[in-house]
Amino acid sequence: MTQLGFFEERVLFSPDVPEEVNKLLQMAVAASHADKPLAEKYFRQAQALDGTCLQTYFALYKFYFYQGRLLEAECEVMAALTEAARQGGFPADYRQLARELGQWDMYASDIALFYLYSLKALAFIKLRRQLDAEAQSILVVMRALDPEDRSGASVIMDLADAVMEDAA
Repeated sequence: MTQLGFFEERVLFSPDVPEEVNKLLQMAVAASHADKPLAEKYFRQAQALDGTCLQTYFALYKFYFYQGRLLEAECEVMAALTEAARQGGFPADYRQLARELGQWDMYASDIALFYLYSLKALAFIKLRRQLDAEAQSILVVMRALDPEDRSGASVIMDLADAVMEDAA
């Protein structure tokens, strides 16, 4: 990538993102404010070009979330969790991961950390959808999977606690 190309980028994705995927993601980000359908098309094209590139899932679920399209964001997070687990060689179901806690080091790789970040996103989406019990269940698992809070899930935990207090 040329120096000029670097400065034209709107978002710095992982350095491992293939160049063609990055171009599509950059085009999607650039279009995301003015032309949401075009942005979605570019995000989808990036994902179709390389379905193993975890950043495409991240970009798409964030896009849907910020559009208030929470069901689509949740579906994309679930796809992200599945792909990360496939690449990491661990179960996609966070409940199973929690039951088999001793078998998996969720800090062992960027893939496992991506899984944790995506699981945190799932909990937040559940809170936004007012599915508080489901969010709490995910957050309980997050405490076990990420005891050092490397994903920053404690922020969502605090938010969930505040929601529960307000409901009481």
